Amino acid sequence: MHQYNISKSKYFYAIGLSYKKADANIRGLFSLDDDAKSALLNQAKESAIESLVVTSTCNRTEIYGFAEHPFQLIQLLCDNARGTVEEFQKVAYVYKNSDAIAHMFRVGSGLDSQILGDFEIISQLKVSARNSKLLGLLNHFTERLVNAVIQASKRIKNETDISSGATSVSFASVQYIFNTVKDVSNKNILLFGTGKIGRNTCENLVKHTKNEQITLINRTKDKAERIAGKFNLVVKDYANLQEEIQSSDILIVATGAQRPTIDKHLIQTDKPLLILDLSIPKNVDANVEELDNVLLVHLDHLSQITDKTLEARKAHIPLAEAIIEEVKAEFNDWLETRKFAPTIKALKHKLQDFAAAEVESQRKKNTNFNEAQAALISNCIIQKITNHFAHHLKDDGIPTDESLELIKKVFQLEEPILHV
Repeated sequence: MHQYNISKSKYFYAIGLSYKKADANIRGLFSLDDDAKSALLNQAKESAIESLVVTSTCNRTEIYGFAEHPFQLIQLLCDNARGTVEEFQKVAYVYKNSDAIAHMFRVGSGLDSQILGDFEIISQLKVSARNSKLLGLLNHFTERLVNAVIQASKRIKNETDISSGATSVSFASVQYIFNTVKDVSNKNILLFGTGKIGRNTCENLVKHTKNEQITLINRTKDKAERIAGKFNLVVKDYANLQEEIQSSDILIVATGAQRPTIDKHLIQTDKPLLILDLSIPKNVDANVEELDNVLLVHLDHLSQITDKTLEARKAHIPLAEAIIEEVKAEFNDWLETRKFAPTIKALKHKLQDFAAAEVESQRKKNTNFNEAQAALISNCIIQKITNHFAHHLKDDGIPTDESLELIKKVFQLEEPILHV
């Protein structure tokens, strides 16, 4: 990609792992919380990485960025996660240049989501790009690419029905409860964790179960109270977690902790208890399965639940892909212009030097010389000449490389390196 003069680094990469090859345990090792993402970005800046975006969700962890070699980005990830390079390489993917661009489009447009049409990732991408920009780690290329992906995602949402119906991890969890638990409206439900997935699950629970016996617990109580107030639910202190588990029939765990927050020692009841772990890394220790009364279900299982709604979405994939190709073509057209932008810029500087020298010569020869008027006319002519060259180079029927070399030769240009 260096031929487009977009970076002092040679290649644009996408490196990462996802639900497709990495199970929940491995994804947990490479999951990055906000502190880890911030540390990764700062390390990248110290390492003179010029542009980088990092995302981490329950289904994937990815880095998009410029590097001489993908290992630079892989090392950044492994330095700030709990997984090793060897563990990463067993399940990882690495895309370069146009393949990396295509991958970001598919991810951001919901076509690569664990549940087809789930657009949660696009909001993550927006936040990640914003965080990178604050640290000066978002060049024009990456920012333009992210904006193009956002545009494609928005069009797919508006112009197709690929996200129609309520199908997401949070909805799948409620669907699973309906299919597994009898008389769910009279069961005691405890939701531990009120992050984004927790909030969505809570809304789906209230909407679909008509259950008024839902209790919320969060480490930060006021956060749970804001959600509870919206749905008229009960909030308990984090200190009451074990006590509330004992009286629950269903426990939904959706915390953002990096290690298990629930284990068998917290469960001191013999009555049946369904536990849904919607967290990455897993927040429920596998040892709860040693208890005969406990059924543990993780989000990887919930994500496999398909229904008519999900099947119907597949019919909209071709249209979604066509939209991606259209937006991607626009992005590639812009990228192609970067190929000759440095030459046009160098040509403009050369013409300005010619004009300045001629204006200086005429000023000495003519006592009544109008320097301001001459400068205005010169600038207009220079702009028209450079515009003509630019239109010529954009012509699909003209070999751009040959034209660039001819322009450089005729005007003896030493073009600057243009970083975008």
